Amino acid sequence: MPEPAVKLRRLRQAKRGRIEIIPMIDVMFFLLATFMLASLTQQSLDSVKVNLPKGAAERLEKKPPVTLSVTPDGKLFLDKTEVKLDSLAPTLKNRLDPADPSLVVAADDAAPNGIIVQAMLRAREGGVQHFLIAVEHGAGDGR
Repeated sequence: MPEPAVKLRRLRQAKRGRIEIIPMIDVMFFLLATFMLASLTQQSLDSVKVNLPKGAAERLEKKPPVTLSVTPDGKLFLDKTEVKLDSLAPTLKNRLDPADPSLVVAADDAAPNGIIVQAMLRAREGGVQHFLIAVEHGAGDGR
């Protein structure tokens, strides 16, 4: 009878504890997805939703300037407030930062070019010195 006791001891000694990493990998993917979604919600451009053209540009690191949005039907918006072409220059004079008179132009791909040019000329009359063209980051031209 001593033989079965030896077998039981050998079975107990052979079994060792294991560290399972699959649950840790699941948690890491969950955290990665959470942080990615959280970082996407941090982006806010104070403008109307338009389809921007593709291109590459540097990110703005300072306080964002006033945004002029042009919709596909030619409507103009200054930071989500609709404005007419005639009142664009006086409205911009009140909103521009004197230290940095820049204007972000976020024009839809389908917006008429004539209204964009007219709006930029009126913005120049309103004191804008620098125009920043908003583009959607992507590989629009394959580069």
